[in-house]
Amino acid sequence: MPFKINISDKTGKTYHLESESEGLVGKELHNKIDGKDISLDLSNYEFEITGASDNAGFTLMKDVEGIGLKKVLLSYGKGMHKKPKGDKKKNRKPKGLRLRKMVRGKIISQAVSQINLKILKEGSKKLIEIFPDQNKPKEVKSEEQKK
Repeated sequence: MPFKINISDKTGKTYHLESESEGLVGKELHNKIDGKDISLDLSNYEFEITGASDNAGFTLMKDVEGIGLKKVLLSYGKGMHKKPKGDKKKNRKPKGLRLRKMVRGKIISQAVSQINLKILKEGSKKLIEIFPDQNKPKEVKSEEQKK
């Protein structure tokens, strides 16, 4: 199963890529990886794994060892965004709310489907040149095209 890879740029732009690369299997969250492990076009790049999730949507947690699923007691934050019942204020963190949620360990395995990367070192070729089809501006529909 191919990995869906999201590469975030310092400008805020995200580039999407699908890769069957086996070089990512066995890496942990917040490890540094070379771009050639993902694709030959990304050689000379260096990335950091910032997050990932499996095919069921369970997130990888840096505090959980291994590759399997585990139930962990979480407070408000990564992996848990539930609001308590009857809370009318939308932007307030719940005080003392903890839930036992299912998460996956911090090591990337074949069960992982989506990986988020951050650029640490840029290569000789810009990402805009590597992914030209993702650099197109959004089309603006004019009144004439609607008719």
